[in-house]
Amino acid sequence: MFILTKIADLVQIKAADFSKPSIEAIEDNINAKYANKVLQKIGLCVALYDILWTSEGLIGHGTGEVNVNVEFRMIVFRPFKGEVMLGKIKSSTPSGINLFTIFFNDIFIPFEELPAGSEYSHSDQLWIWKMDDVRLYYDTNETVRFQVIEEDWHDQTPAGPSQTSLGGPDEEENAVAPYKIKGSMAREGLGVCLWWDN
Repeated sequence: MFILTKIADLVQIKAADFSKPSIEAIEDNINAKYANKVLQKIGLCVALYDILWTSEGLIGHGTGEVNVNVEFRMIVFRPFKGEVMLGKIKSSTPSGINLFTIFFNDIFIPFEELPAGSEYSHSDQLWIWKMDDVRLYYDTNETVRFQVIEEDWHDQTPAGPSQTSLGGPDEEENAVAPYKIKGSMAREGLGVCLWWDN
């Protein structure tokens, strides 16, 4: 679920941080730049793990900021395919179930990846698994086990101004998460934890 990844980058230390010890100023700047950011094809950066190397600081021309080349390792959230994880149900729609964890919200279980016999209740707005005479509910905020089956990456590089930004539909409405996980709850032992733990 979590991996260490090595990154090399230029860190700029502002004059306001000169009163801090150098290593603390570098760590603060790395955390501000990377924490809770998605790096394409790497994962969601959670926290700085350690600093492996730093160059001498050079003062930038005209800015007064100190530029330091740094090599460091980050703790990154990136589950592998086939991994079984825990999440909570955020919402249900006819197309599937949206899950979240403590720090990650973009997990989706499509209806095809629910057990056979599952059907959506429009009146309750949740999925129900019907087994013989038993009805098991996928209630909101229930803890569930799911298996990771796919990752979905979306490049967040700005595309520049377009006609839509000049009075067209709001771009925020069409925003896509940079990293999504697609999961399955079709296998035995997956789904609402209370079903299996009792």
